Amino acid sequence: MINIDFKQHRREIIGIIIAILLIIGGMSIFRYTSFNKDFEIVDDLGGNIFPSAILSVATTDAQVITPSDSLYLGNPKSCIAIRIKSRTAYSRVRIEVAETPFFSRSVSEFVLNKPRTEYTIYPDIIWNYEALKNNVQAEPISVAMEVEINGESLGQRVRTFSVRSINECLLGYVAKGVKFYDTGIFFAAYVNEENPMIDQLLLEALNTRIVNRFLGYQSPVKGAVDKQVYALWNVLQKRKFRYSSVSNTSLSSNVVFSQRVRTFDDSLESSQINCVDGSVLFASLLRAINIDPILVRTPGHMFVGYYTDNSHKDMNFLETTMIGDVDLDDFFPDEQLDSTMVGKSQNEMSLLTFEKSKEYGNKKYKENEKGIHSGKLNYMFLEISKDVRRKIQPIGK
Repeated sequence: MINIDFKQHRREIIGIIIAILLIIGGMSIFRYTSFNKDFEIVDDLGGNIFPSAILSVATTDAQVITPSDSLYLGNPKSCIAIRIKSRTAYSRVRIEVAETPFFSRSVSEFVLNKPRTEYTIYPDIIWNYEALKNNVQAEPISVAMEVEINGESLGQRVRTFSVRSINECLLGYVAKGVKFYDTGIFFAAYVNEENPMIDQLLLEALNTRIVNRFLGYQSPVKGAVDKQVYALWNVLQKRKFRYSSVSNTSLSSNVVFSQRVRTFDDSLESSQINCVDGSVLFASLLRAINIDPILVRTPGHMFVGYYTDNSHKDMNFLETTMIGDVDLDDFFPDEQLDSTMVGKSQNEMSLLTFEKSKEYGNKKYKENEKGIHSGKLNYMFLEISKDVRRKIQPIGK
């Protein structure tokens, strides 16, 4: 049996008791600070901000990026949030967001109804839409927020975000490391039937005399829709569009996935397209003449389709990368042909590649039809319909 002389070790025992009390007190202070006073800046996209995703839903009610936390306040379209735990019922929270080159200073106030409950709060972000639209390369920004709860300051927190290029389309993201959300609908943002250059392209198409007018589905003549589509194909070939495989982005993340897409203006200025660029460019022209387009995605590829009738019973598909397969300058213009010339004319070669493109596109669709309509990852069947336009607007430039 061990006997302890408390009188002899009185000083040591008191010291130990004081140390234990200090440790308990420190833990209590830490717990109080961490779970009752502190906050953190959070988001659902791994610290990335996609201008195309913000601009395309700025004037709509669509909520494409779903908050990972079910208990949230504010507008999730703000993209940036704080996570905080309420103290009492009806705790009042004030959030001040500092100005950056991409948004103005803002102040938001919220009431947290439940006591001792963790909330995700999306403060008002007053975006500089012009700055977002003109951002062509990923840029880091420091997002600073000051928070008060029930009139008591919790200080300021700062987090660095990456503002992605306007040319990066958000394909999807993983929430809480578990669930994947497909956001392929954002491809519709690059279909821009309102681009002011479209009128010039349509005039050039009419000058080919392939069609006299663009009537959409109104013409009763069989094959009228395909003829209008061919006129668009022909004018892009005459503009010497070439295939360019640039599609990678600088994004390195296991949370978000994106695809580089040229805007309508970028494609026109460079006369370069890959499968995605060509598809959204052609879809823009189709919508401009009231023919309903479809963006079709398979693993590693995209092509464009269109309904050949107003009732949407029949479809055709095009492989737009074949636009650059021939150089029409190698053939005689139709207006300069005479009876002594042999070989195919420019329009004959253009029509040949158009028909080959349809053949290839329709074959690809049939081969992948099951997957395209399965909803599986890397597959997509996106009609650029009025319903989609109510959710996703063209981003322009």
